Amino acid sequence: MTVRRTLPQRSRSLIGAWCFADHYGPDDVAESGGMDVAPHPHTGLQTVSWLFSGEIEHRDSLGSHAYVRPGEVNLMTGGHGISHSEVSTPDTTTLHGVQLWVALPDEHRHTARDFQHHAPRPVRLDGAEIRVFLGSLAGSSSPVRTFTPLLGAEIVLETGAEITLPVDPAFEHGLLVDTGDVRLAETSLHPSELGFLPAGPAHLTLTNESDAPARAVLLGGPPFEEEIVMWWNFVCRSHEEVVQAREDWASGTRFGVVEGYDGDPLPAPELPHVPLRPRGRVR
Repeated sequence: MTVRRTLPQRSRSLIGAWCFADHYGPDDVAESGGMDVAPHPHTGLQTVSWLFSGEIEHRDSLGSHAYVRPGEVNLMTGGHGISHSEVSTPDTTTLHGVQLWVALPDEHRHTARDFQHHAPRPVRLDGAEIRVFLGSLAGSSSPVRTFTPLLGAEIVLETGAEITLPVDPAFEHGLLVDTGDVRLAETSLHPSELGFLPAGPAHLTLTNESDAPARAVLLGGPPFEEEIVMWWNFVCRSHEEVVQAREDWASGTRFGVVEGYDGDPLPAPELPHVPLRPRGRVR
């Protein structure tokens, strides 16, 4: 699969509590083989799955068996520990979407595992259609529970459209452009680019500068003040915690068992030979 690791990057580790964004596809499944991710663990985070096209079958150690479809969000809480598998379905011809992670704050990062599903109704504005899958925007609010204030929304702009949206001035924002060219705060962003806007503005203006509809994902949240240690599928606070999580996965404890997947779980990679360093937001 074609996967772009948009966040974290050298210049920025976090946007609010958003700590990871993989932007993948569009890929012809007949050529790429699609997605087949064997059971693997997560701790200290929530995963947010959002598709533009295709379908993914989700199974986890909580016993959830669900499908990720375009316009519907699946949010899984790893907390103290969960494992899951992700497989594109036989009917999928083109796979295209984003996989996002949210770092849990220290007081909640050992919470119980959980799974939520929501299909937001589109909000239609003059020249735009918005689906709010987390938080609130444009008069639409998601019921999906998070542990810090967050915003997640898909925005489709008609050709030449310009919209101005009221936003929380306490939030910093990131705009990941999927298709088209979109101007954010006087900066033109092209497909697969991520624009960042610090906290402060109470309004956000987006302009489609391309000659076709444009699509982007808007992420936001108040600056996340905690440092994290992120390695493989774990969000921890120290190198020692990562080592323990890796050992727990290898020993078959803590993360549970995914039923119904045809194959073996993913083995954890080897740890680096130097201590993992914490990362935080760029000030």
